[in-house]
Amino acid sequence: MKEEKSRVVYQAEEIKNFRELIARTVKNYPDQIAYKYKVRKSKEEVEYINKTYSQFKMDIEALATKLLDLDLKGKKVAVISNNRYEWCTTYLAVTTGGMIIVPLDKALPENELESLIMRSGAEAIVCEEKYLDSVLKMQNSNLKYIISMDDTKEESVLSYEELRVEGRKLRKEGNRKYEEIEINPNEMSILLFTSGTTSVSKGVMISQHNICSNIAAIASYVKMYPTDTLLSFLPIHHTFECTITFLYGIYFGVTVAFCDGLKYIQKNMNEYHVTVFVSVPLVLENIHKKVWKGIEEQGKKPLMKTMVAITRALSKVKVDIRRKIFKPVLNQFGGKLRVVFVGAAPLDKRIIKGFNDFGVKLVQGYGLTETSPVVSAETDKEKRPGSIGLPLYNLQVKIENPNEEGIGEITVKGPSVMLGYYENEEATKKAMHDGWFSTGDYGYIDKKGFLFIAGRKNDIIVLKNGKNIYPQELEFLINQLPMVEESMVFARNKNSMDTTLCAKVVYSKESIQELYGEKNKEEIQEIIWQAIKEINKTLPDVKHIKEVITTEEPLTKTTTQKVKRYEEIKKSGV
Repeated sequence: MKEEKSRVVYQAEEIKNFRELIARTVKNYPDQIAYKYKVRKSKEEVEYINKTYSQFKMDIEALATKLLDLDLKGKKVAVISNNRYEWCTTYLAVTTGGMIIVPLDKALPENELESLIMRSGAEAIVCEEKYLDSVLKMQNSNLKYIISMDDTKEESVLSYEELRVEGRKLRKEGNRKYEEIEINPNEMSILLFTSGTTSVSKGVMISQHNICSNIAAIASYVKMYPTDTLLSFLPIHHTFECTITFLYGIYFGVTVAFCDGLKYIQKNMNEYHVTVFVSVPLVLENIHKKVWKGIEEQGKKPLMKTMVAITRALSKVKVDIRRKIFKPVLNQFGGKLRVVFVGAAPLDKRIIKGFNDFGVKLVQGYGLTETSPVVSAETDKEKRPGSIGLPLYNLQVKIENPNEEGIGEITVKGPSVMLGYYENEEATKKAMHDGWFSTGDYGYIDKKGFLFIAGRKNDIIVLKNGKNIYPQELEFLINQLPMVEESMVFARNKNSMDTTLCAKVVYSKESIQELYGEKNKEEIQEIIWQAIKEINKTLPDVKHIKEVITTEEPLTKTTTQKVKRYEEIKKSGV
């Protein structure tokens, strides 16, 4: 704990709750643009909207006042939509108004959505028009109010905009219900359902103190500025995007622009001159591949590699000209990009170094929904490619039952650890011991205090000789092959004496054609198998991959692009 405290780079002001978070920012940056987004007037006409922090605060207070007028104090309010301004105002109106927010995954099928609304006990839901049909069909819920973020003709549905206007009117007439609410920062304020890759989702109870303590700790390691523009494209219901882009962004008074969709990331980065964004490894890997593919097509790969070597050497003597030299590359992404926060899964060192070579700083971090979410992060002064950073100064992190390599389960204790699982005492007791939360992730801490992740507890393959195989280590190697889009390593006969390592490889037909010409499926299988055999030569025998399944179909993933291993293994017939 003392060592982590000594690593603090910036003195960050602590905040107790979300009301303090908003008040602090409005006081410091009242006229700063908080949000930039588009409203489509017609197929051809698009209007760009800018909302200042002062306007944002007024909209939060107005909506909260009307929700309280609907007698929702202390009740649960669900929210489901794409990333948009109304989601943000709803989240903060509910939480600063003494209600409990239930953010839902917009990718859920109708039956799961209904199940979570029922399990949560939500009495109101705020949603986009596209989800109204699903919500209106629900039979088994406690919903008293359905509120649409968009115009609707449904008589039983309330209008978000009308509620906001009515709330503003109530406040002008002297309604002070919002001001009378006392926020208890240690009570459940957010109920988040995990997007579990292997099990049924659990409801995670999070307090405002949990998240506020996390924000202040991150702010002491990495700094953003009011001049920054963040691109919000990961699902905002997910705690990584919600805390880092949305709430952490508010803390620094940054501007948030909403992405039009994954395939528009590059276009939106140019459009909004984005300086910072929060990402997951898969997106960065695809961007990196795309950049180098373009360089190769222009016949500039040898020149670029020479320039990278030169700028690396100059950086060692404190001469940094990367952003000038690689301006044409940076211009592909708006020319302003300076920082990328990356989490959700470990990122290949090669990708980290690749972005750093172009003058873009990657900040690796690690966290979970249950830890609000960040457990560790690199700082603006200390980095170690391949690690997941240093434990936050206000958290204790220890490795439980380490093996001879120092690898064991990562456990966490501190103010950002959840209150427990909602209505699931058994799961809470299983995950929590004397305040320590068992993450289910295996890793180790090096001599300098950096945390490294080896893999999920449930994914680790234990061989009959007792050796542990960490699939992600092998996947990193396979994913470096130029024809590979992504991969998943798993065990056939996992619980028998004859465990066989298998790899499911998603290939790019376009890359195969470029590298080898037109090939049929059998020939593609053989090309990839020969490449895997070359990887095997670099590994101990126990890590050799013995079977390969090849496909063009992307792996099944959660909305944060984590592979659903259990589903993929079932599909593979294991």
